[in-house]
Amino acid sequence: MSETLQTTDVAASDADLLIQTTIAVRTAGTALRERFGDVVRYQTREELMRALAVNDDTVLDVLRPRLTLLRPQARWVEDELAGGALPAGEWWVVDPAEGNVNHLHALPDWAVTATLVRDHRPVLTVVHLPLTGETYTALAGAGAHLDDRPLHVSDTVDLGLGIVATSQARPDEDEKVVRRVGSSITEMLLDALVVRTSVPATLHLVNVAAGRIDAFWQFAGARADLLPGALLVTEAGGRISDVEGRPWTPASETFLAAAPGVHAEAAATLSR
Repeated sequence: MSETLQTTDVAASDADLLIQTTIAVRTAGTALRERFGDVVRYQTREELMRALAVNDDTVLDVLRPRLTLLRPQARWVEDELAGGALPAGEWWVVDPAEGNVNHLHALPDWAVTATLVRDHRPVLTVVHLPLTGETYTALAGAGAHLDDRPLHVSDTVDLGLGIVATSQARPDEDEKVVRRVGSSITEMLLDALVVRTSVPATLHLVNVAAGRIDAFWQFAGARADLLPGALLVTEAGGRISDVEGRPWTPASETFLAAAPGVHAEAAATLSR
């Protein structure tokens, strides 16, 4: 078989896999939506962690067997807060309740995500928002979509006219990182039109891919909260780098996703 035919067969297989992954993620999202409503009260860190785990387990009980059936050879990233490069081969990078704390507080900003990484590169991703029914998907080399509608980043060319956003990578972040986040927000308040700060990262990144906001940055981070959005933004025509404009990998300490027209200006602001 020629290399061209092999490539075509893989692409067709991945396109079908994306369809099946989307069905699985939507099914899991329905289970999490059924748990949404009242604020979940907790008095200690242990109670909080147990409540978060119940949401995660609710999704994984549905999602893990379905994704394992689709790709039996793919391994799973067990720690959703982990960062760094993955070993070679196929890996499912899943955030069962992206924005889990929001879910517990009866806030609408949460999602279910699943990304397949093959030999260090994200191949496909699904981000499903159960409350709205929206599903964002991307397939490497085939574009990004909201349901069936193609996505494209904004055509803004002036950061001063742009909406930008940032997010908190994880609880109990190192003090040096926290202070850097604060300084970066100050710098962006001087240069951008509007600065949004909230969690989770993925929901900002789908907005970058959809052209609703113009740039997103984050210090530190985990594979599960950056890989889905990184693929969506890239396939929607955006630029991904670290905050100084260098190529981004899951091992990078910083992250910037932006429309091409404001990427350089955003990187300059964040590098001051």
